[in-house]
Amino acid sequence: MLRIDIRLISVLCFLANSCAYMYHAKDSDVLKQNELFPGSITSIDGILVGHSSKSERPTGCTVIICNTTCVGGVDVRGAAPGTRETDLLDPMNIVKHVNAIVLSGGSVFGLDAASGVTQCLMEKNVGFPARDRLVPIVPAAVIYDLSVGNNSFIVPDAQSGYSACMAADNSPVTEGNVGVGTGASIGKVLSITNAMKSGLGSASVNIRDPTTNTTVTIAALVVVNAAGDIYKKSQLIAGARTPDGKHLLNTIEYILNAGAIVDDIFPVGTATTLACVVTDAIITKAEAKKISQMAHDGFARAINPVHTLADGDVVFTLGTGALPVSNINLLGIMAAEAVERAIIRAVEKATGVPGFPSIHELSLNPSDCDNGKP
Repeated sequence: MLRIDIRLISVLCFLANSCAYMYHAKDSDVLKQNELFPGSITSIDGILVGHSSKSERPTGCTVIICNTTCVGGVDVRGAAPGTRETDLLDPMNIVKHVNAIVLSGGSVFGLDAASGVTQCLMEKNVGFPARDRLVPIVPAAVIYDLSVGNNSFIVPDAQSGYSACMAADNSPVTEGNVGVGTGASIGKVLSITNAMKSGLGSASVNIRDPTTNTTVTIAALVVVNAAGDIYKKSQLIAGARTPDGKHLLNTIEYILNAGAIVDDIFPVGTATTLACVVTDAIITKAEAKKISQMAHDGFARAINPVHTLADGDVVFTLGTGALPVSNINLLGIMAAEAVERAIIRAVEKATGVPGFPSIHELSLNPSDCDNGKP
């Protein structure tokens, strides 16, 4: 009985603390923003973002640069990830700080973009001290966008990464068809030919910590290249299209109705959603990893299905360490909120390219959605 009481007290204490956070945030007008929590990760001091987009084919890369000391963490949930240096972010490993995160198109070939960012940062004397030189720490992850456009041999390379690094600044992040979002698409249950255009999105939320009397920011930058559909407040808004290409298919309904004939859906490795969460709070590597794990909840709210064998979903988290915070749970909860809204913005800010209409080119009335029958 005593054990139950102690657990109950612990739960009540957590809820009380959480309510205190939310109450103070609302009371101070911190959360009184519009529906999508607009905002950019560059609103956090010390964070720069740069893009490089290919003109020959829809693809590109985006770099998030830490112009200050950043602690990093990562959580990989997709079954087909393409990554670089993510093992360094394990809390058990020695390197504590991150200099940049690269998100790139081009599948495995796009990982070369991180080499360009590494070169750029080395020239700027940024990196981990190693003997007589500095070694930039640049984890990276890629999306599969080789099916968008006419020439899959055109991919982001080291020069793309270098250019994105040189272009990085703290201006509000451009969203939609830019950088890594240039070739992003969604809704691939039937095939890539029935997909829709997506892109890059950003959102942020501020929350006051009554214990430390500080207001911390949690922001997210997300490229949405999911196999599944996109939902806004549980309403299907984008994703796989019907065979005639004119309406939304509704992937879940299609799978339920199709039954055993959907064995070949979602070709392995053809999708991926990547996110970089940034906070100005003081966090450890272990806490950064936990925030990354919790931020995946934002994927699950806005994408369905998600984390499939076709996806290589990854969430990075960076902490600039500017402000003390007493409740890491709230950072994780708000990270999921920022990620969810950034996903929606990525879809709503995208513009169509040949063969891939955006949300603006397709009728989105609920009555226009197909019942999912194959």
